[in-house]
Amino acid sequence: MKLIGSLASPYVRKVRIVLAEKKLDYVFELENVWVPETRIALANPLGKVPCLVMEDGSALIDSRVIVEYLDTLTPVCKLLPAGGNGRERAEIKTWEALADGIMDAGVLVRLERTLRAPEQQSADWIARQLSKVTLGLAAMEQRLGAHAYCAGKNYTLGDVAVGCALGWISFRFPEIDWRAEHPGLALLFDKLSERPSFKDTLPQ
Repeated sequence: MKLIGSLASPYVRKVRIVLAEKKLDYVFELENVWVPETRIALANPLGKVPCLVMEDGSALIDSRVIVEYLDTLTPVCKLLPAGGNGRERAEIKTWEALADGIMDAGVLVRLERTLRAPEQQSADWIARQLSKVTLGLAAMEQRLGAHAYCAGKNYTLGDVAVGCALGWISFRFPEIDWRAEHPGLALLFDKLSERPSFKDTLPQ
């Protein structure tokens, strides 16, 4: 398999962490989708990363689709529940959706600030997106409570997604002091950061 992505994308990082946790072999191909010479459309017509190219040349797109597929390839470190436990699975996927939503909002702020001239930027738009980050972090803190991991006692895909979101917020928005306001998330993030899969995929 070949993973097309960047070292800064939190969505790509999520896939890289899952690949590492599942002990799956792959080739990592760096791609900058923002330069004119990008060739990402050859694999993903939407022009986004991550994109996972399979052995037969077909491609999977969107991090949520990719990681769910990867979890089926080997029983090593199961990140989603097997069988018919739909409620538990939905709970973990909700954690992932919440974490991805925080990253989505943060990405929109970054694009507004970096791709538009200062006089063209919308302060209201930026504030609206940053409020989603703030509310999303507060919701995650409340949902986590005193649990060891997002889904309770076990490490799951929810933790991977939340760890990527928190790491990316710290990377791109160091002015957001989420640790001070969300001690539960800070403890979880510190624990996740000790895993080799997280250490080896720090955003850069």
